[in-house]
Amino acid sequence: MKQYTVRHLAKLSGVSVRTLHHYDACGLLKPAAVGANRYRYYGEAQLLRLQQILLHRSLGFSLQDIGSLLDADEGSRLDTLRRQRDAVCRMLEHQQHLLQTLDRTINWLEGGPRMKDEDFFAGLKPSQQAAHEDWLVDRFGGWMREAIDASRQHLAAEGHDVLQARMAEIEDLEAQLAARFAVGAGADEPAVGALLARHRAWVAGMWGRPCSPAAYAGLAQVYLAHPDFVARYESRRAGFAAWLAGAMQHYAGLLPG
Repeated sequence: MKQYTVRHLAKLSGVSVRTLHHYDACGLLKPAAVGANRYRYYGEAQLLRLQQILLHRSLGFSLQDIGSLLDADEGSRLDTLRRQRDAVCRMLEHQQHLLQTLDRTINWLEGGPRMKDEDFFAGLKPSQQAAHEDWLVDRFGGWMREAIDASRQHLAAEGHDVLQARMAEIEDLEAQLAARFAVGAGADEPAVGALLARHRAWVAGMWGRPCSPAAYAGLAQVYLAHPDFVARYESRRAGFAAWLAGAMQHYAGLLPG
């Protein structure tokens, strides 16, 4: 049976050595064996379990919940995997619509045939935005509708140029946060905290009102609960969605009142 050292498994999976050590310490992913040299060795069963851990993490499950799911009976695990597959299919379908819209637009601008009118906004229709807003209202209550309307009015008053600058800023912030995640940074690291402070300020700017610690922690839950947010962050790096939400909640817990 082929065995993998912790460094080999880290390279194969894209998970940091530090994270694998943490999974071992908390009992989530134990190595198949530990050699006399104290090296950890992983086999095929551990590869499969790590795959399942990463799948669950990408869909927003906590490590505690993942442990319970993976230790459940086979029928329960299969049911969970089927639900995960359905969620991933919905994400992929939406992303595919966006990709097709981009490809058609690029082709047209490069001299290809003019796009059909109905293709201009595939994946971007206001009805989809409305569906997202309805989801938020259903989940959090009627006050969310008022908050959404107030934010829309605030952004309209700021103007297009300000909005473009804000979108460039969030792109840069998310890229920097994903880079910290990629090197195994923890939520308690000062560099991560500084980026989250900027992120929280960006959120407040988009909302047009202060972003309280409770609101910031709540936003983290939204990021984990809505498949479009999960897809956005997972497109940067597998596992980033759960890491970002966890880092936001940790940061919110350190803020006064």
